[in-house]
Amino acid sequence: LAWWQHRLAEPADDSLAALWLLELELPQGGTLPLKSLRGKPLVVNFWATWCPPCIEELPLLERFYQQNVAKGWQVVGLAVDNAKAVRQFLAKMPLSFPVPLAGLAGTELSRSLGNLSGGLPFTVVLNATGQVALRHMGKLSAQQVEEFASIR
Repeated sequence: LAWWQHRLAEPADDSLAALWLLELELPQGGTLPLKSLRGKPLVVNFWATWCPPCIEELPLLERFYQQNVAKGWQVVGLAVDNAKAVRQFLAKMPLSFPVPLAGLAGTELSRSLGNLSGGLPFTVVLNATGQVALRHMGKLSAQQVEEFASIR
């Protein structure tokens, strides 16, 4: 098995449909309709402020986003956390990609996308047509994040 397929279930088509229907609150106010991210490759990272491996990989995702946004890539960090904690975290470590609040419902969403354990961090990469190209449970390495760019 490839590193991104280990112990993950295939998400059902209706799980992907449900993902695109979500409109999530942003910690600084307003909402992010996930359908606004359709049509371009997208990294969806489930994380929390209380998760050390999540925090450790965020700079890798920020660098990937900065290097690839002009090439059409998008990154969204779904915070399985509360608004106050996320606002405090982002004040210390600003991120240039959107970080909507998924709350505890984010755990169920990640399970529906193949994260059987419900653990964090969990990353799903969707290609430009909105199909799952890869999934990874646990902290990403710099090399793994760099490999995202090869997905179309």
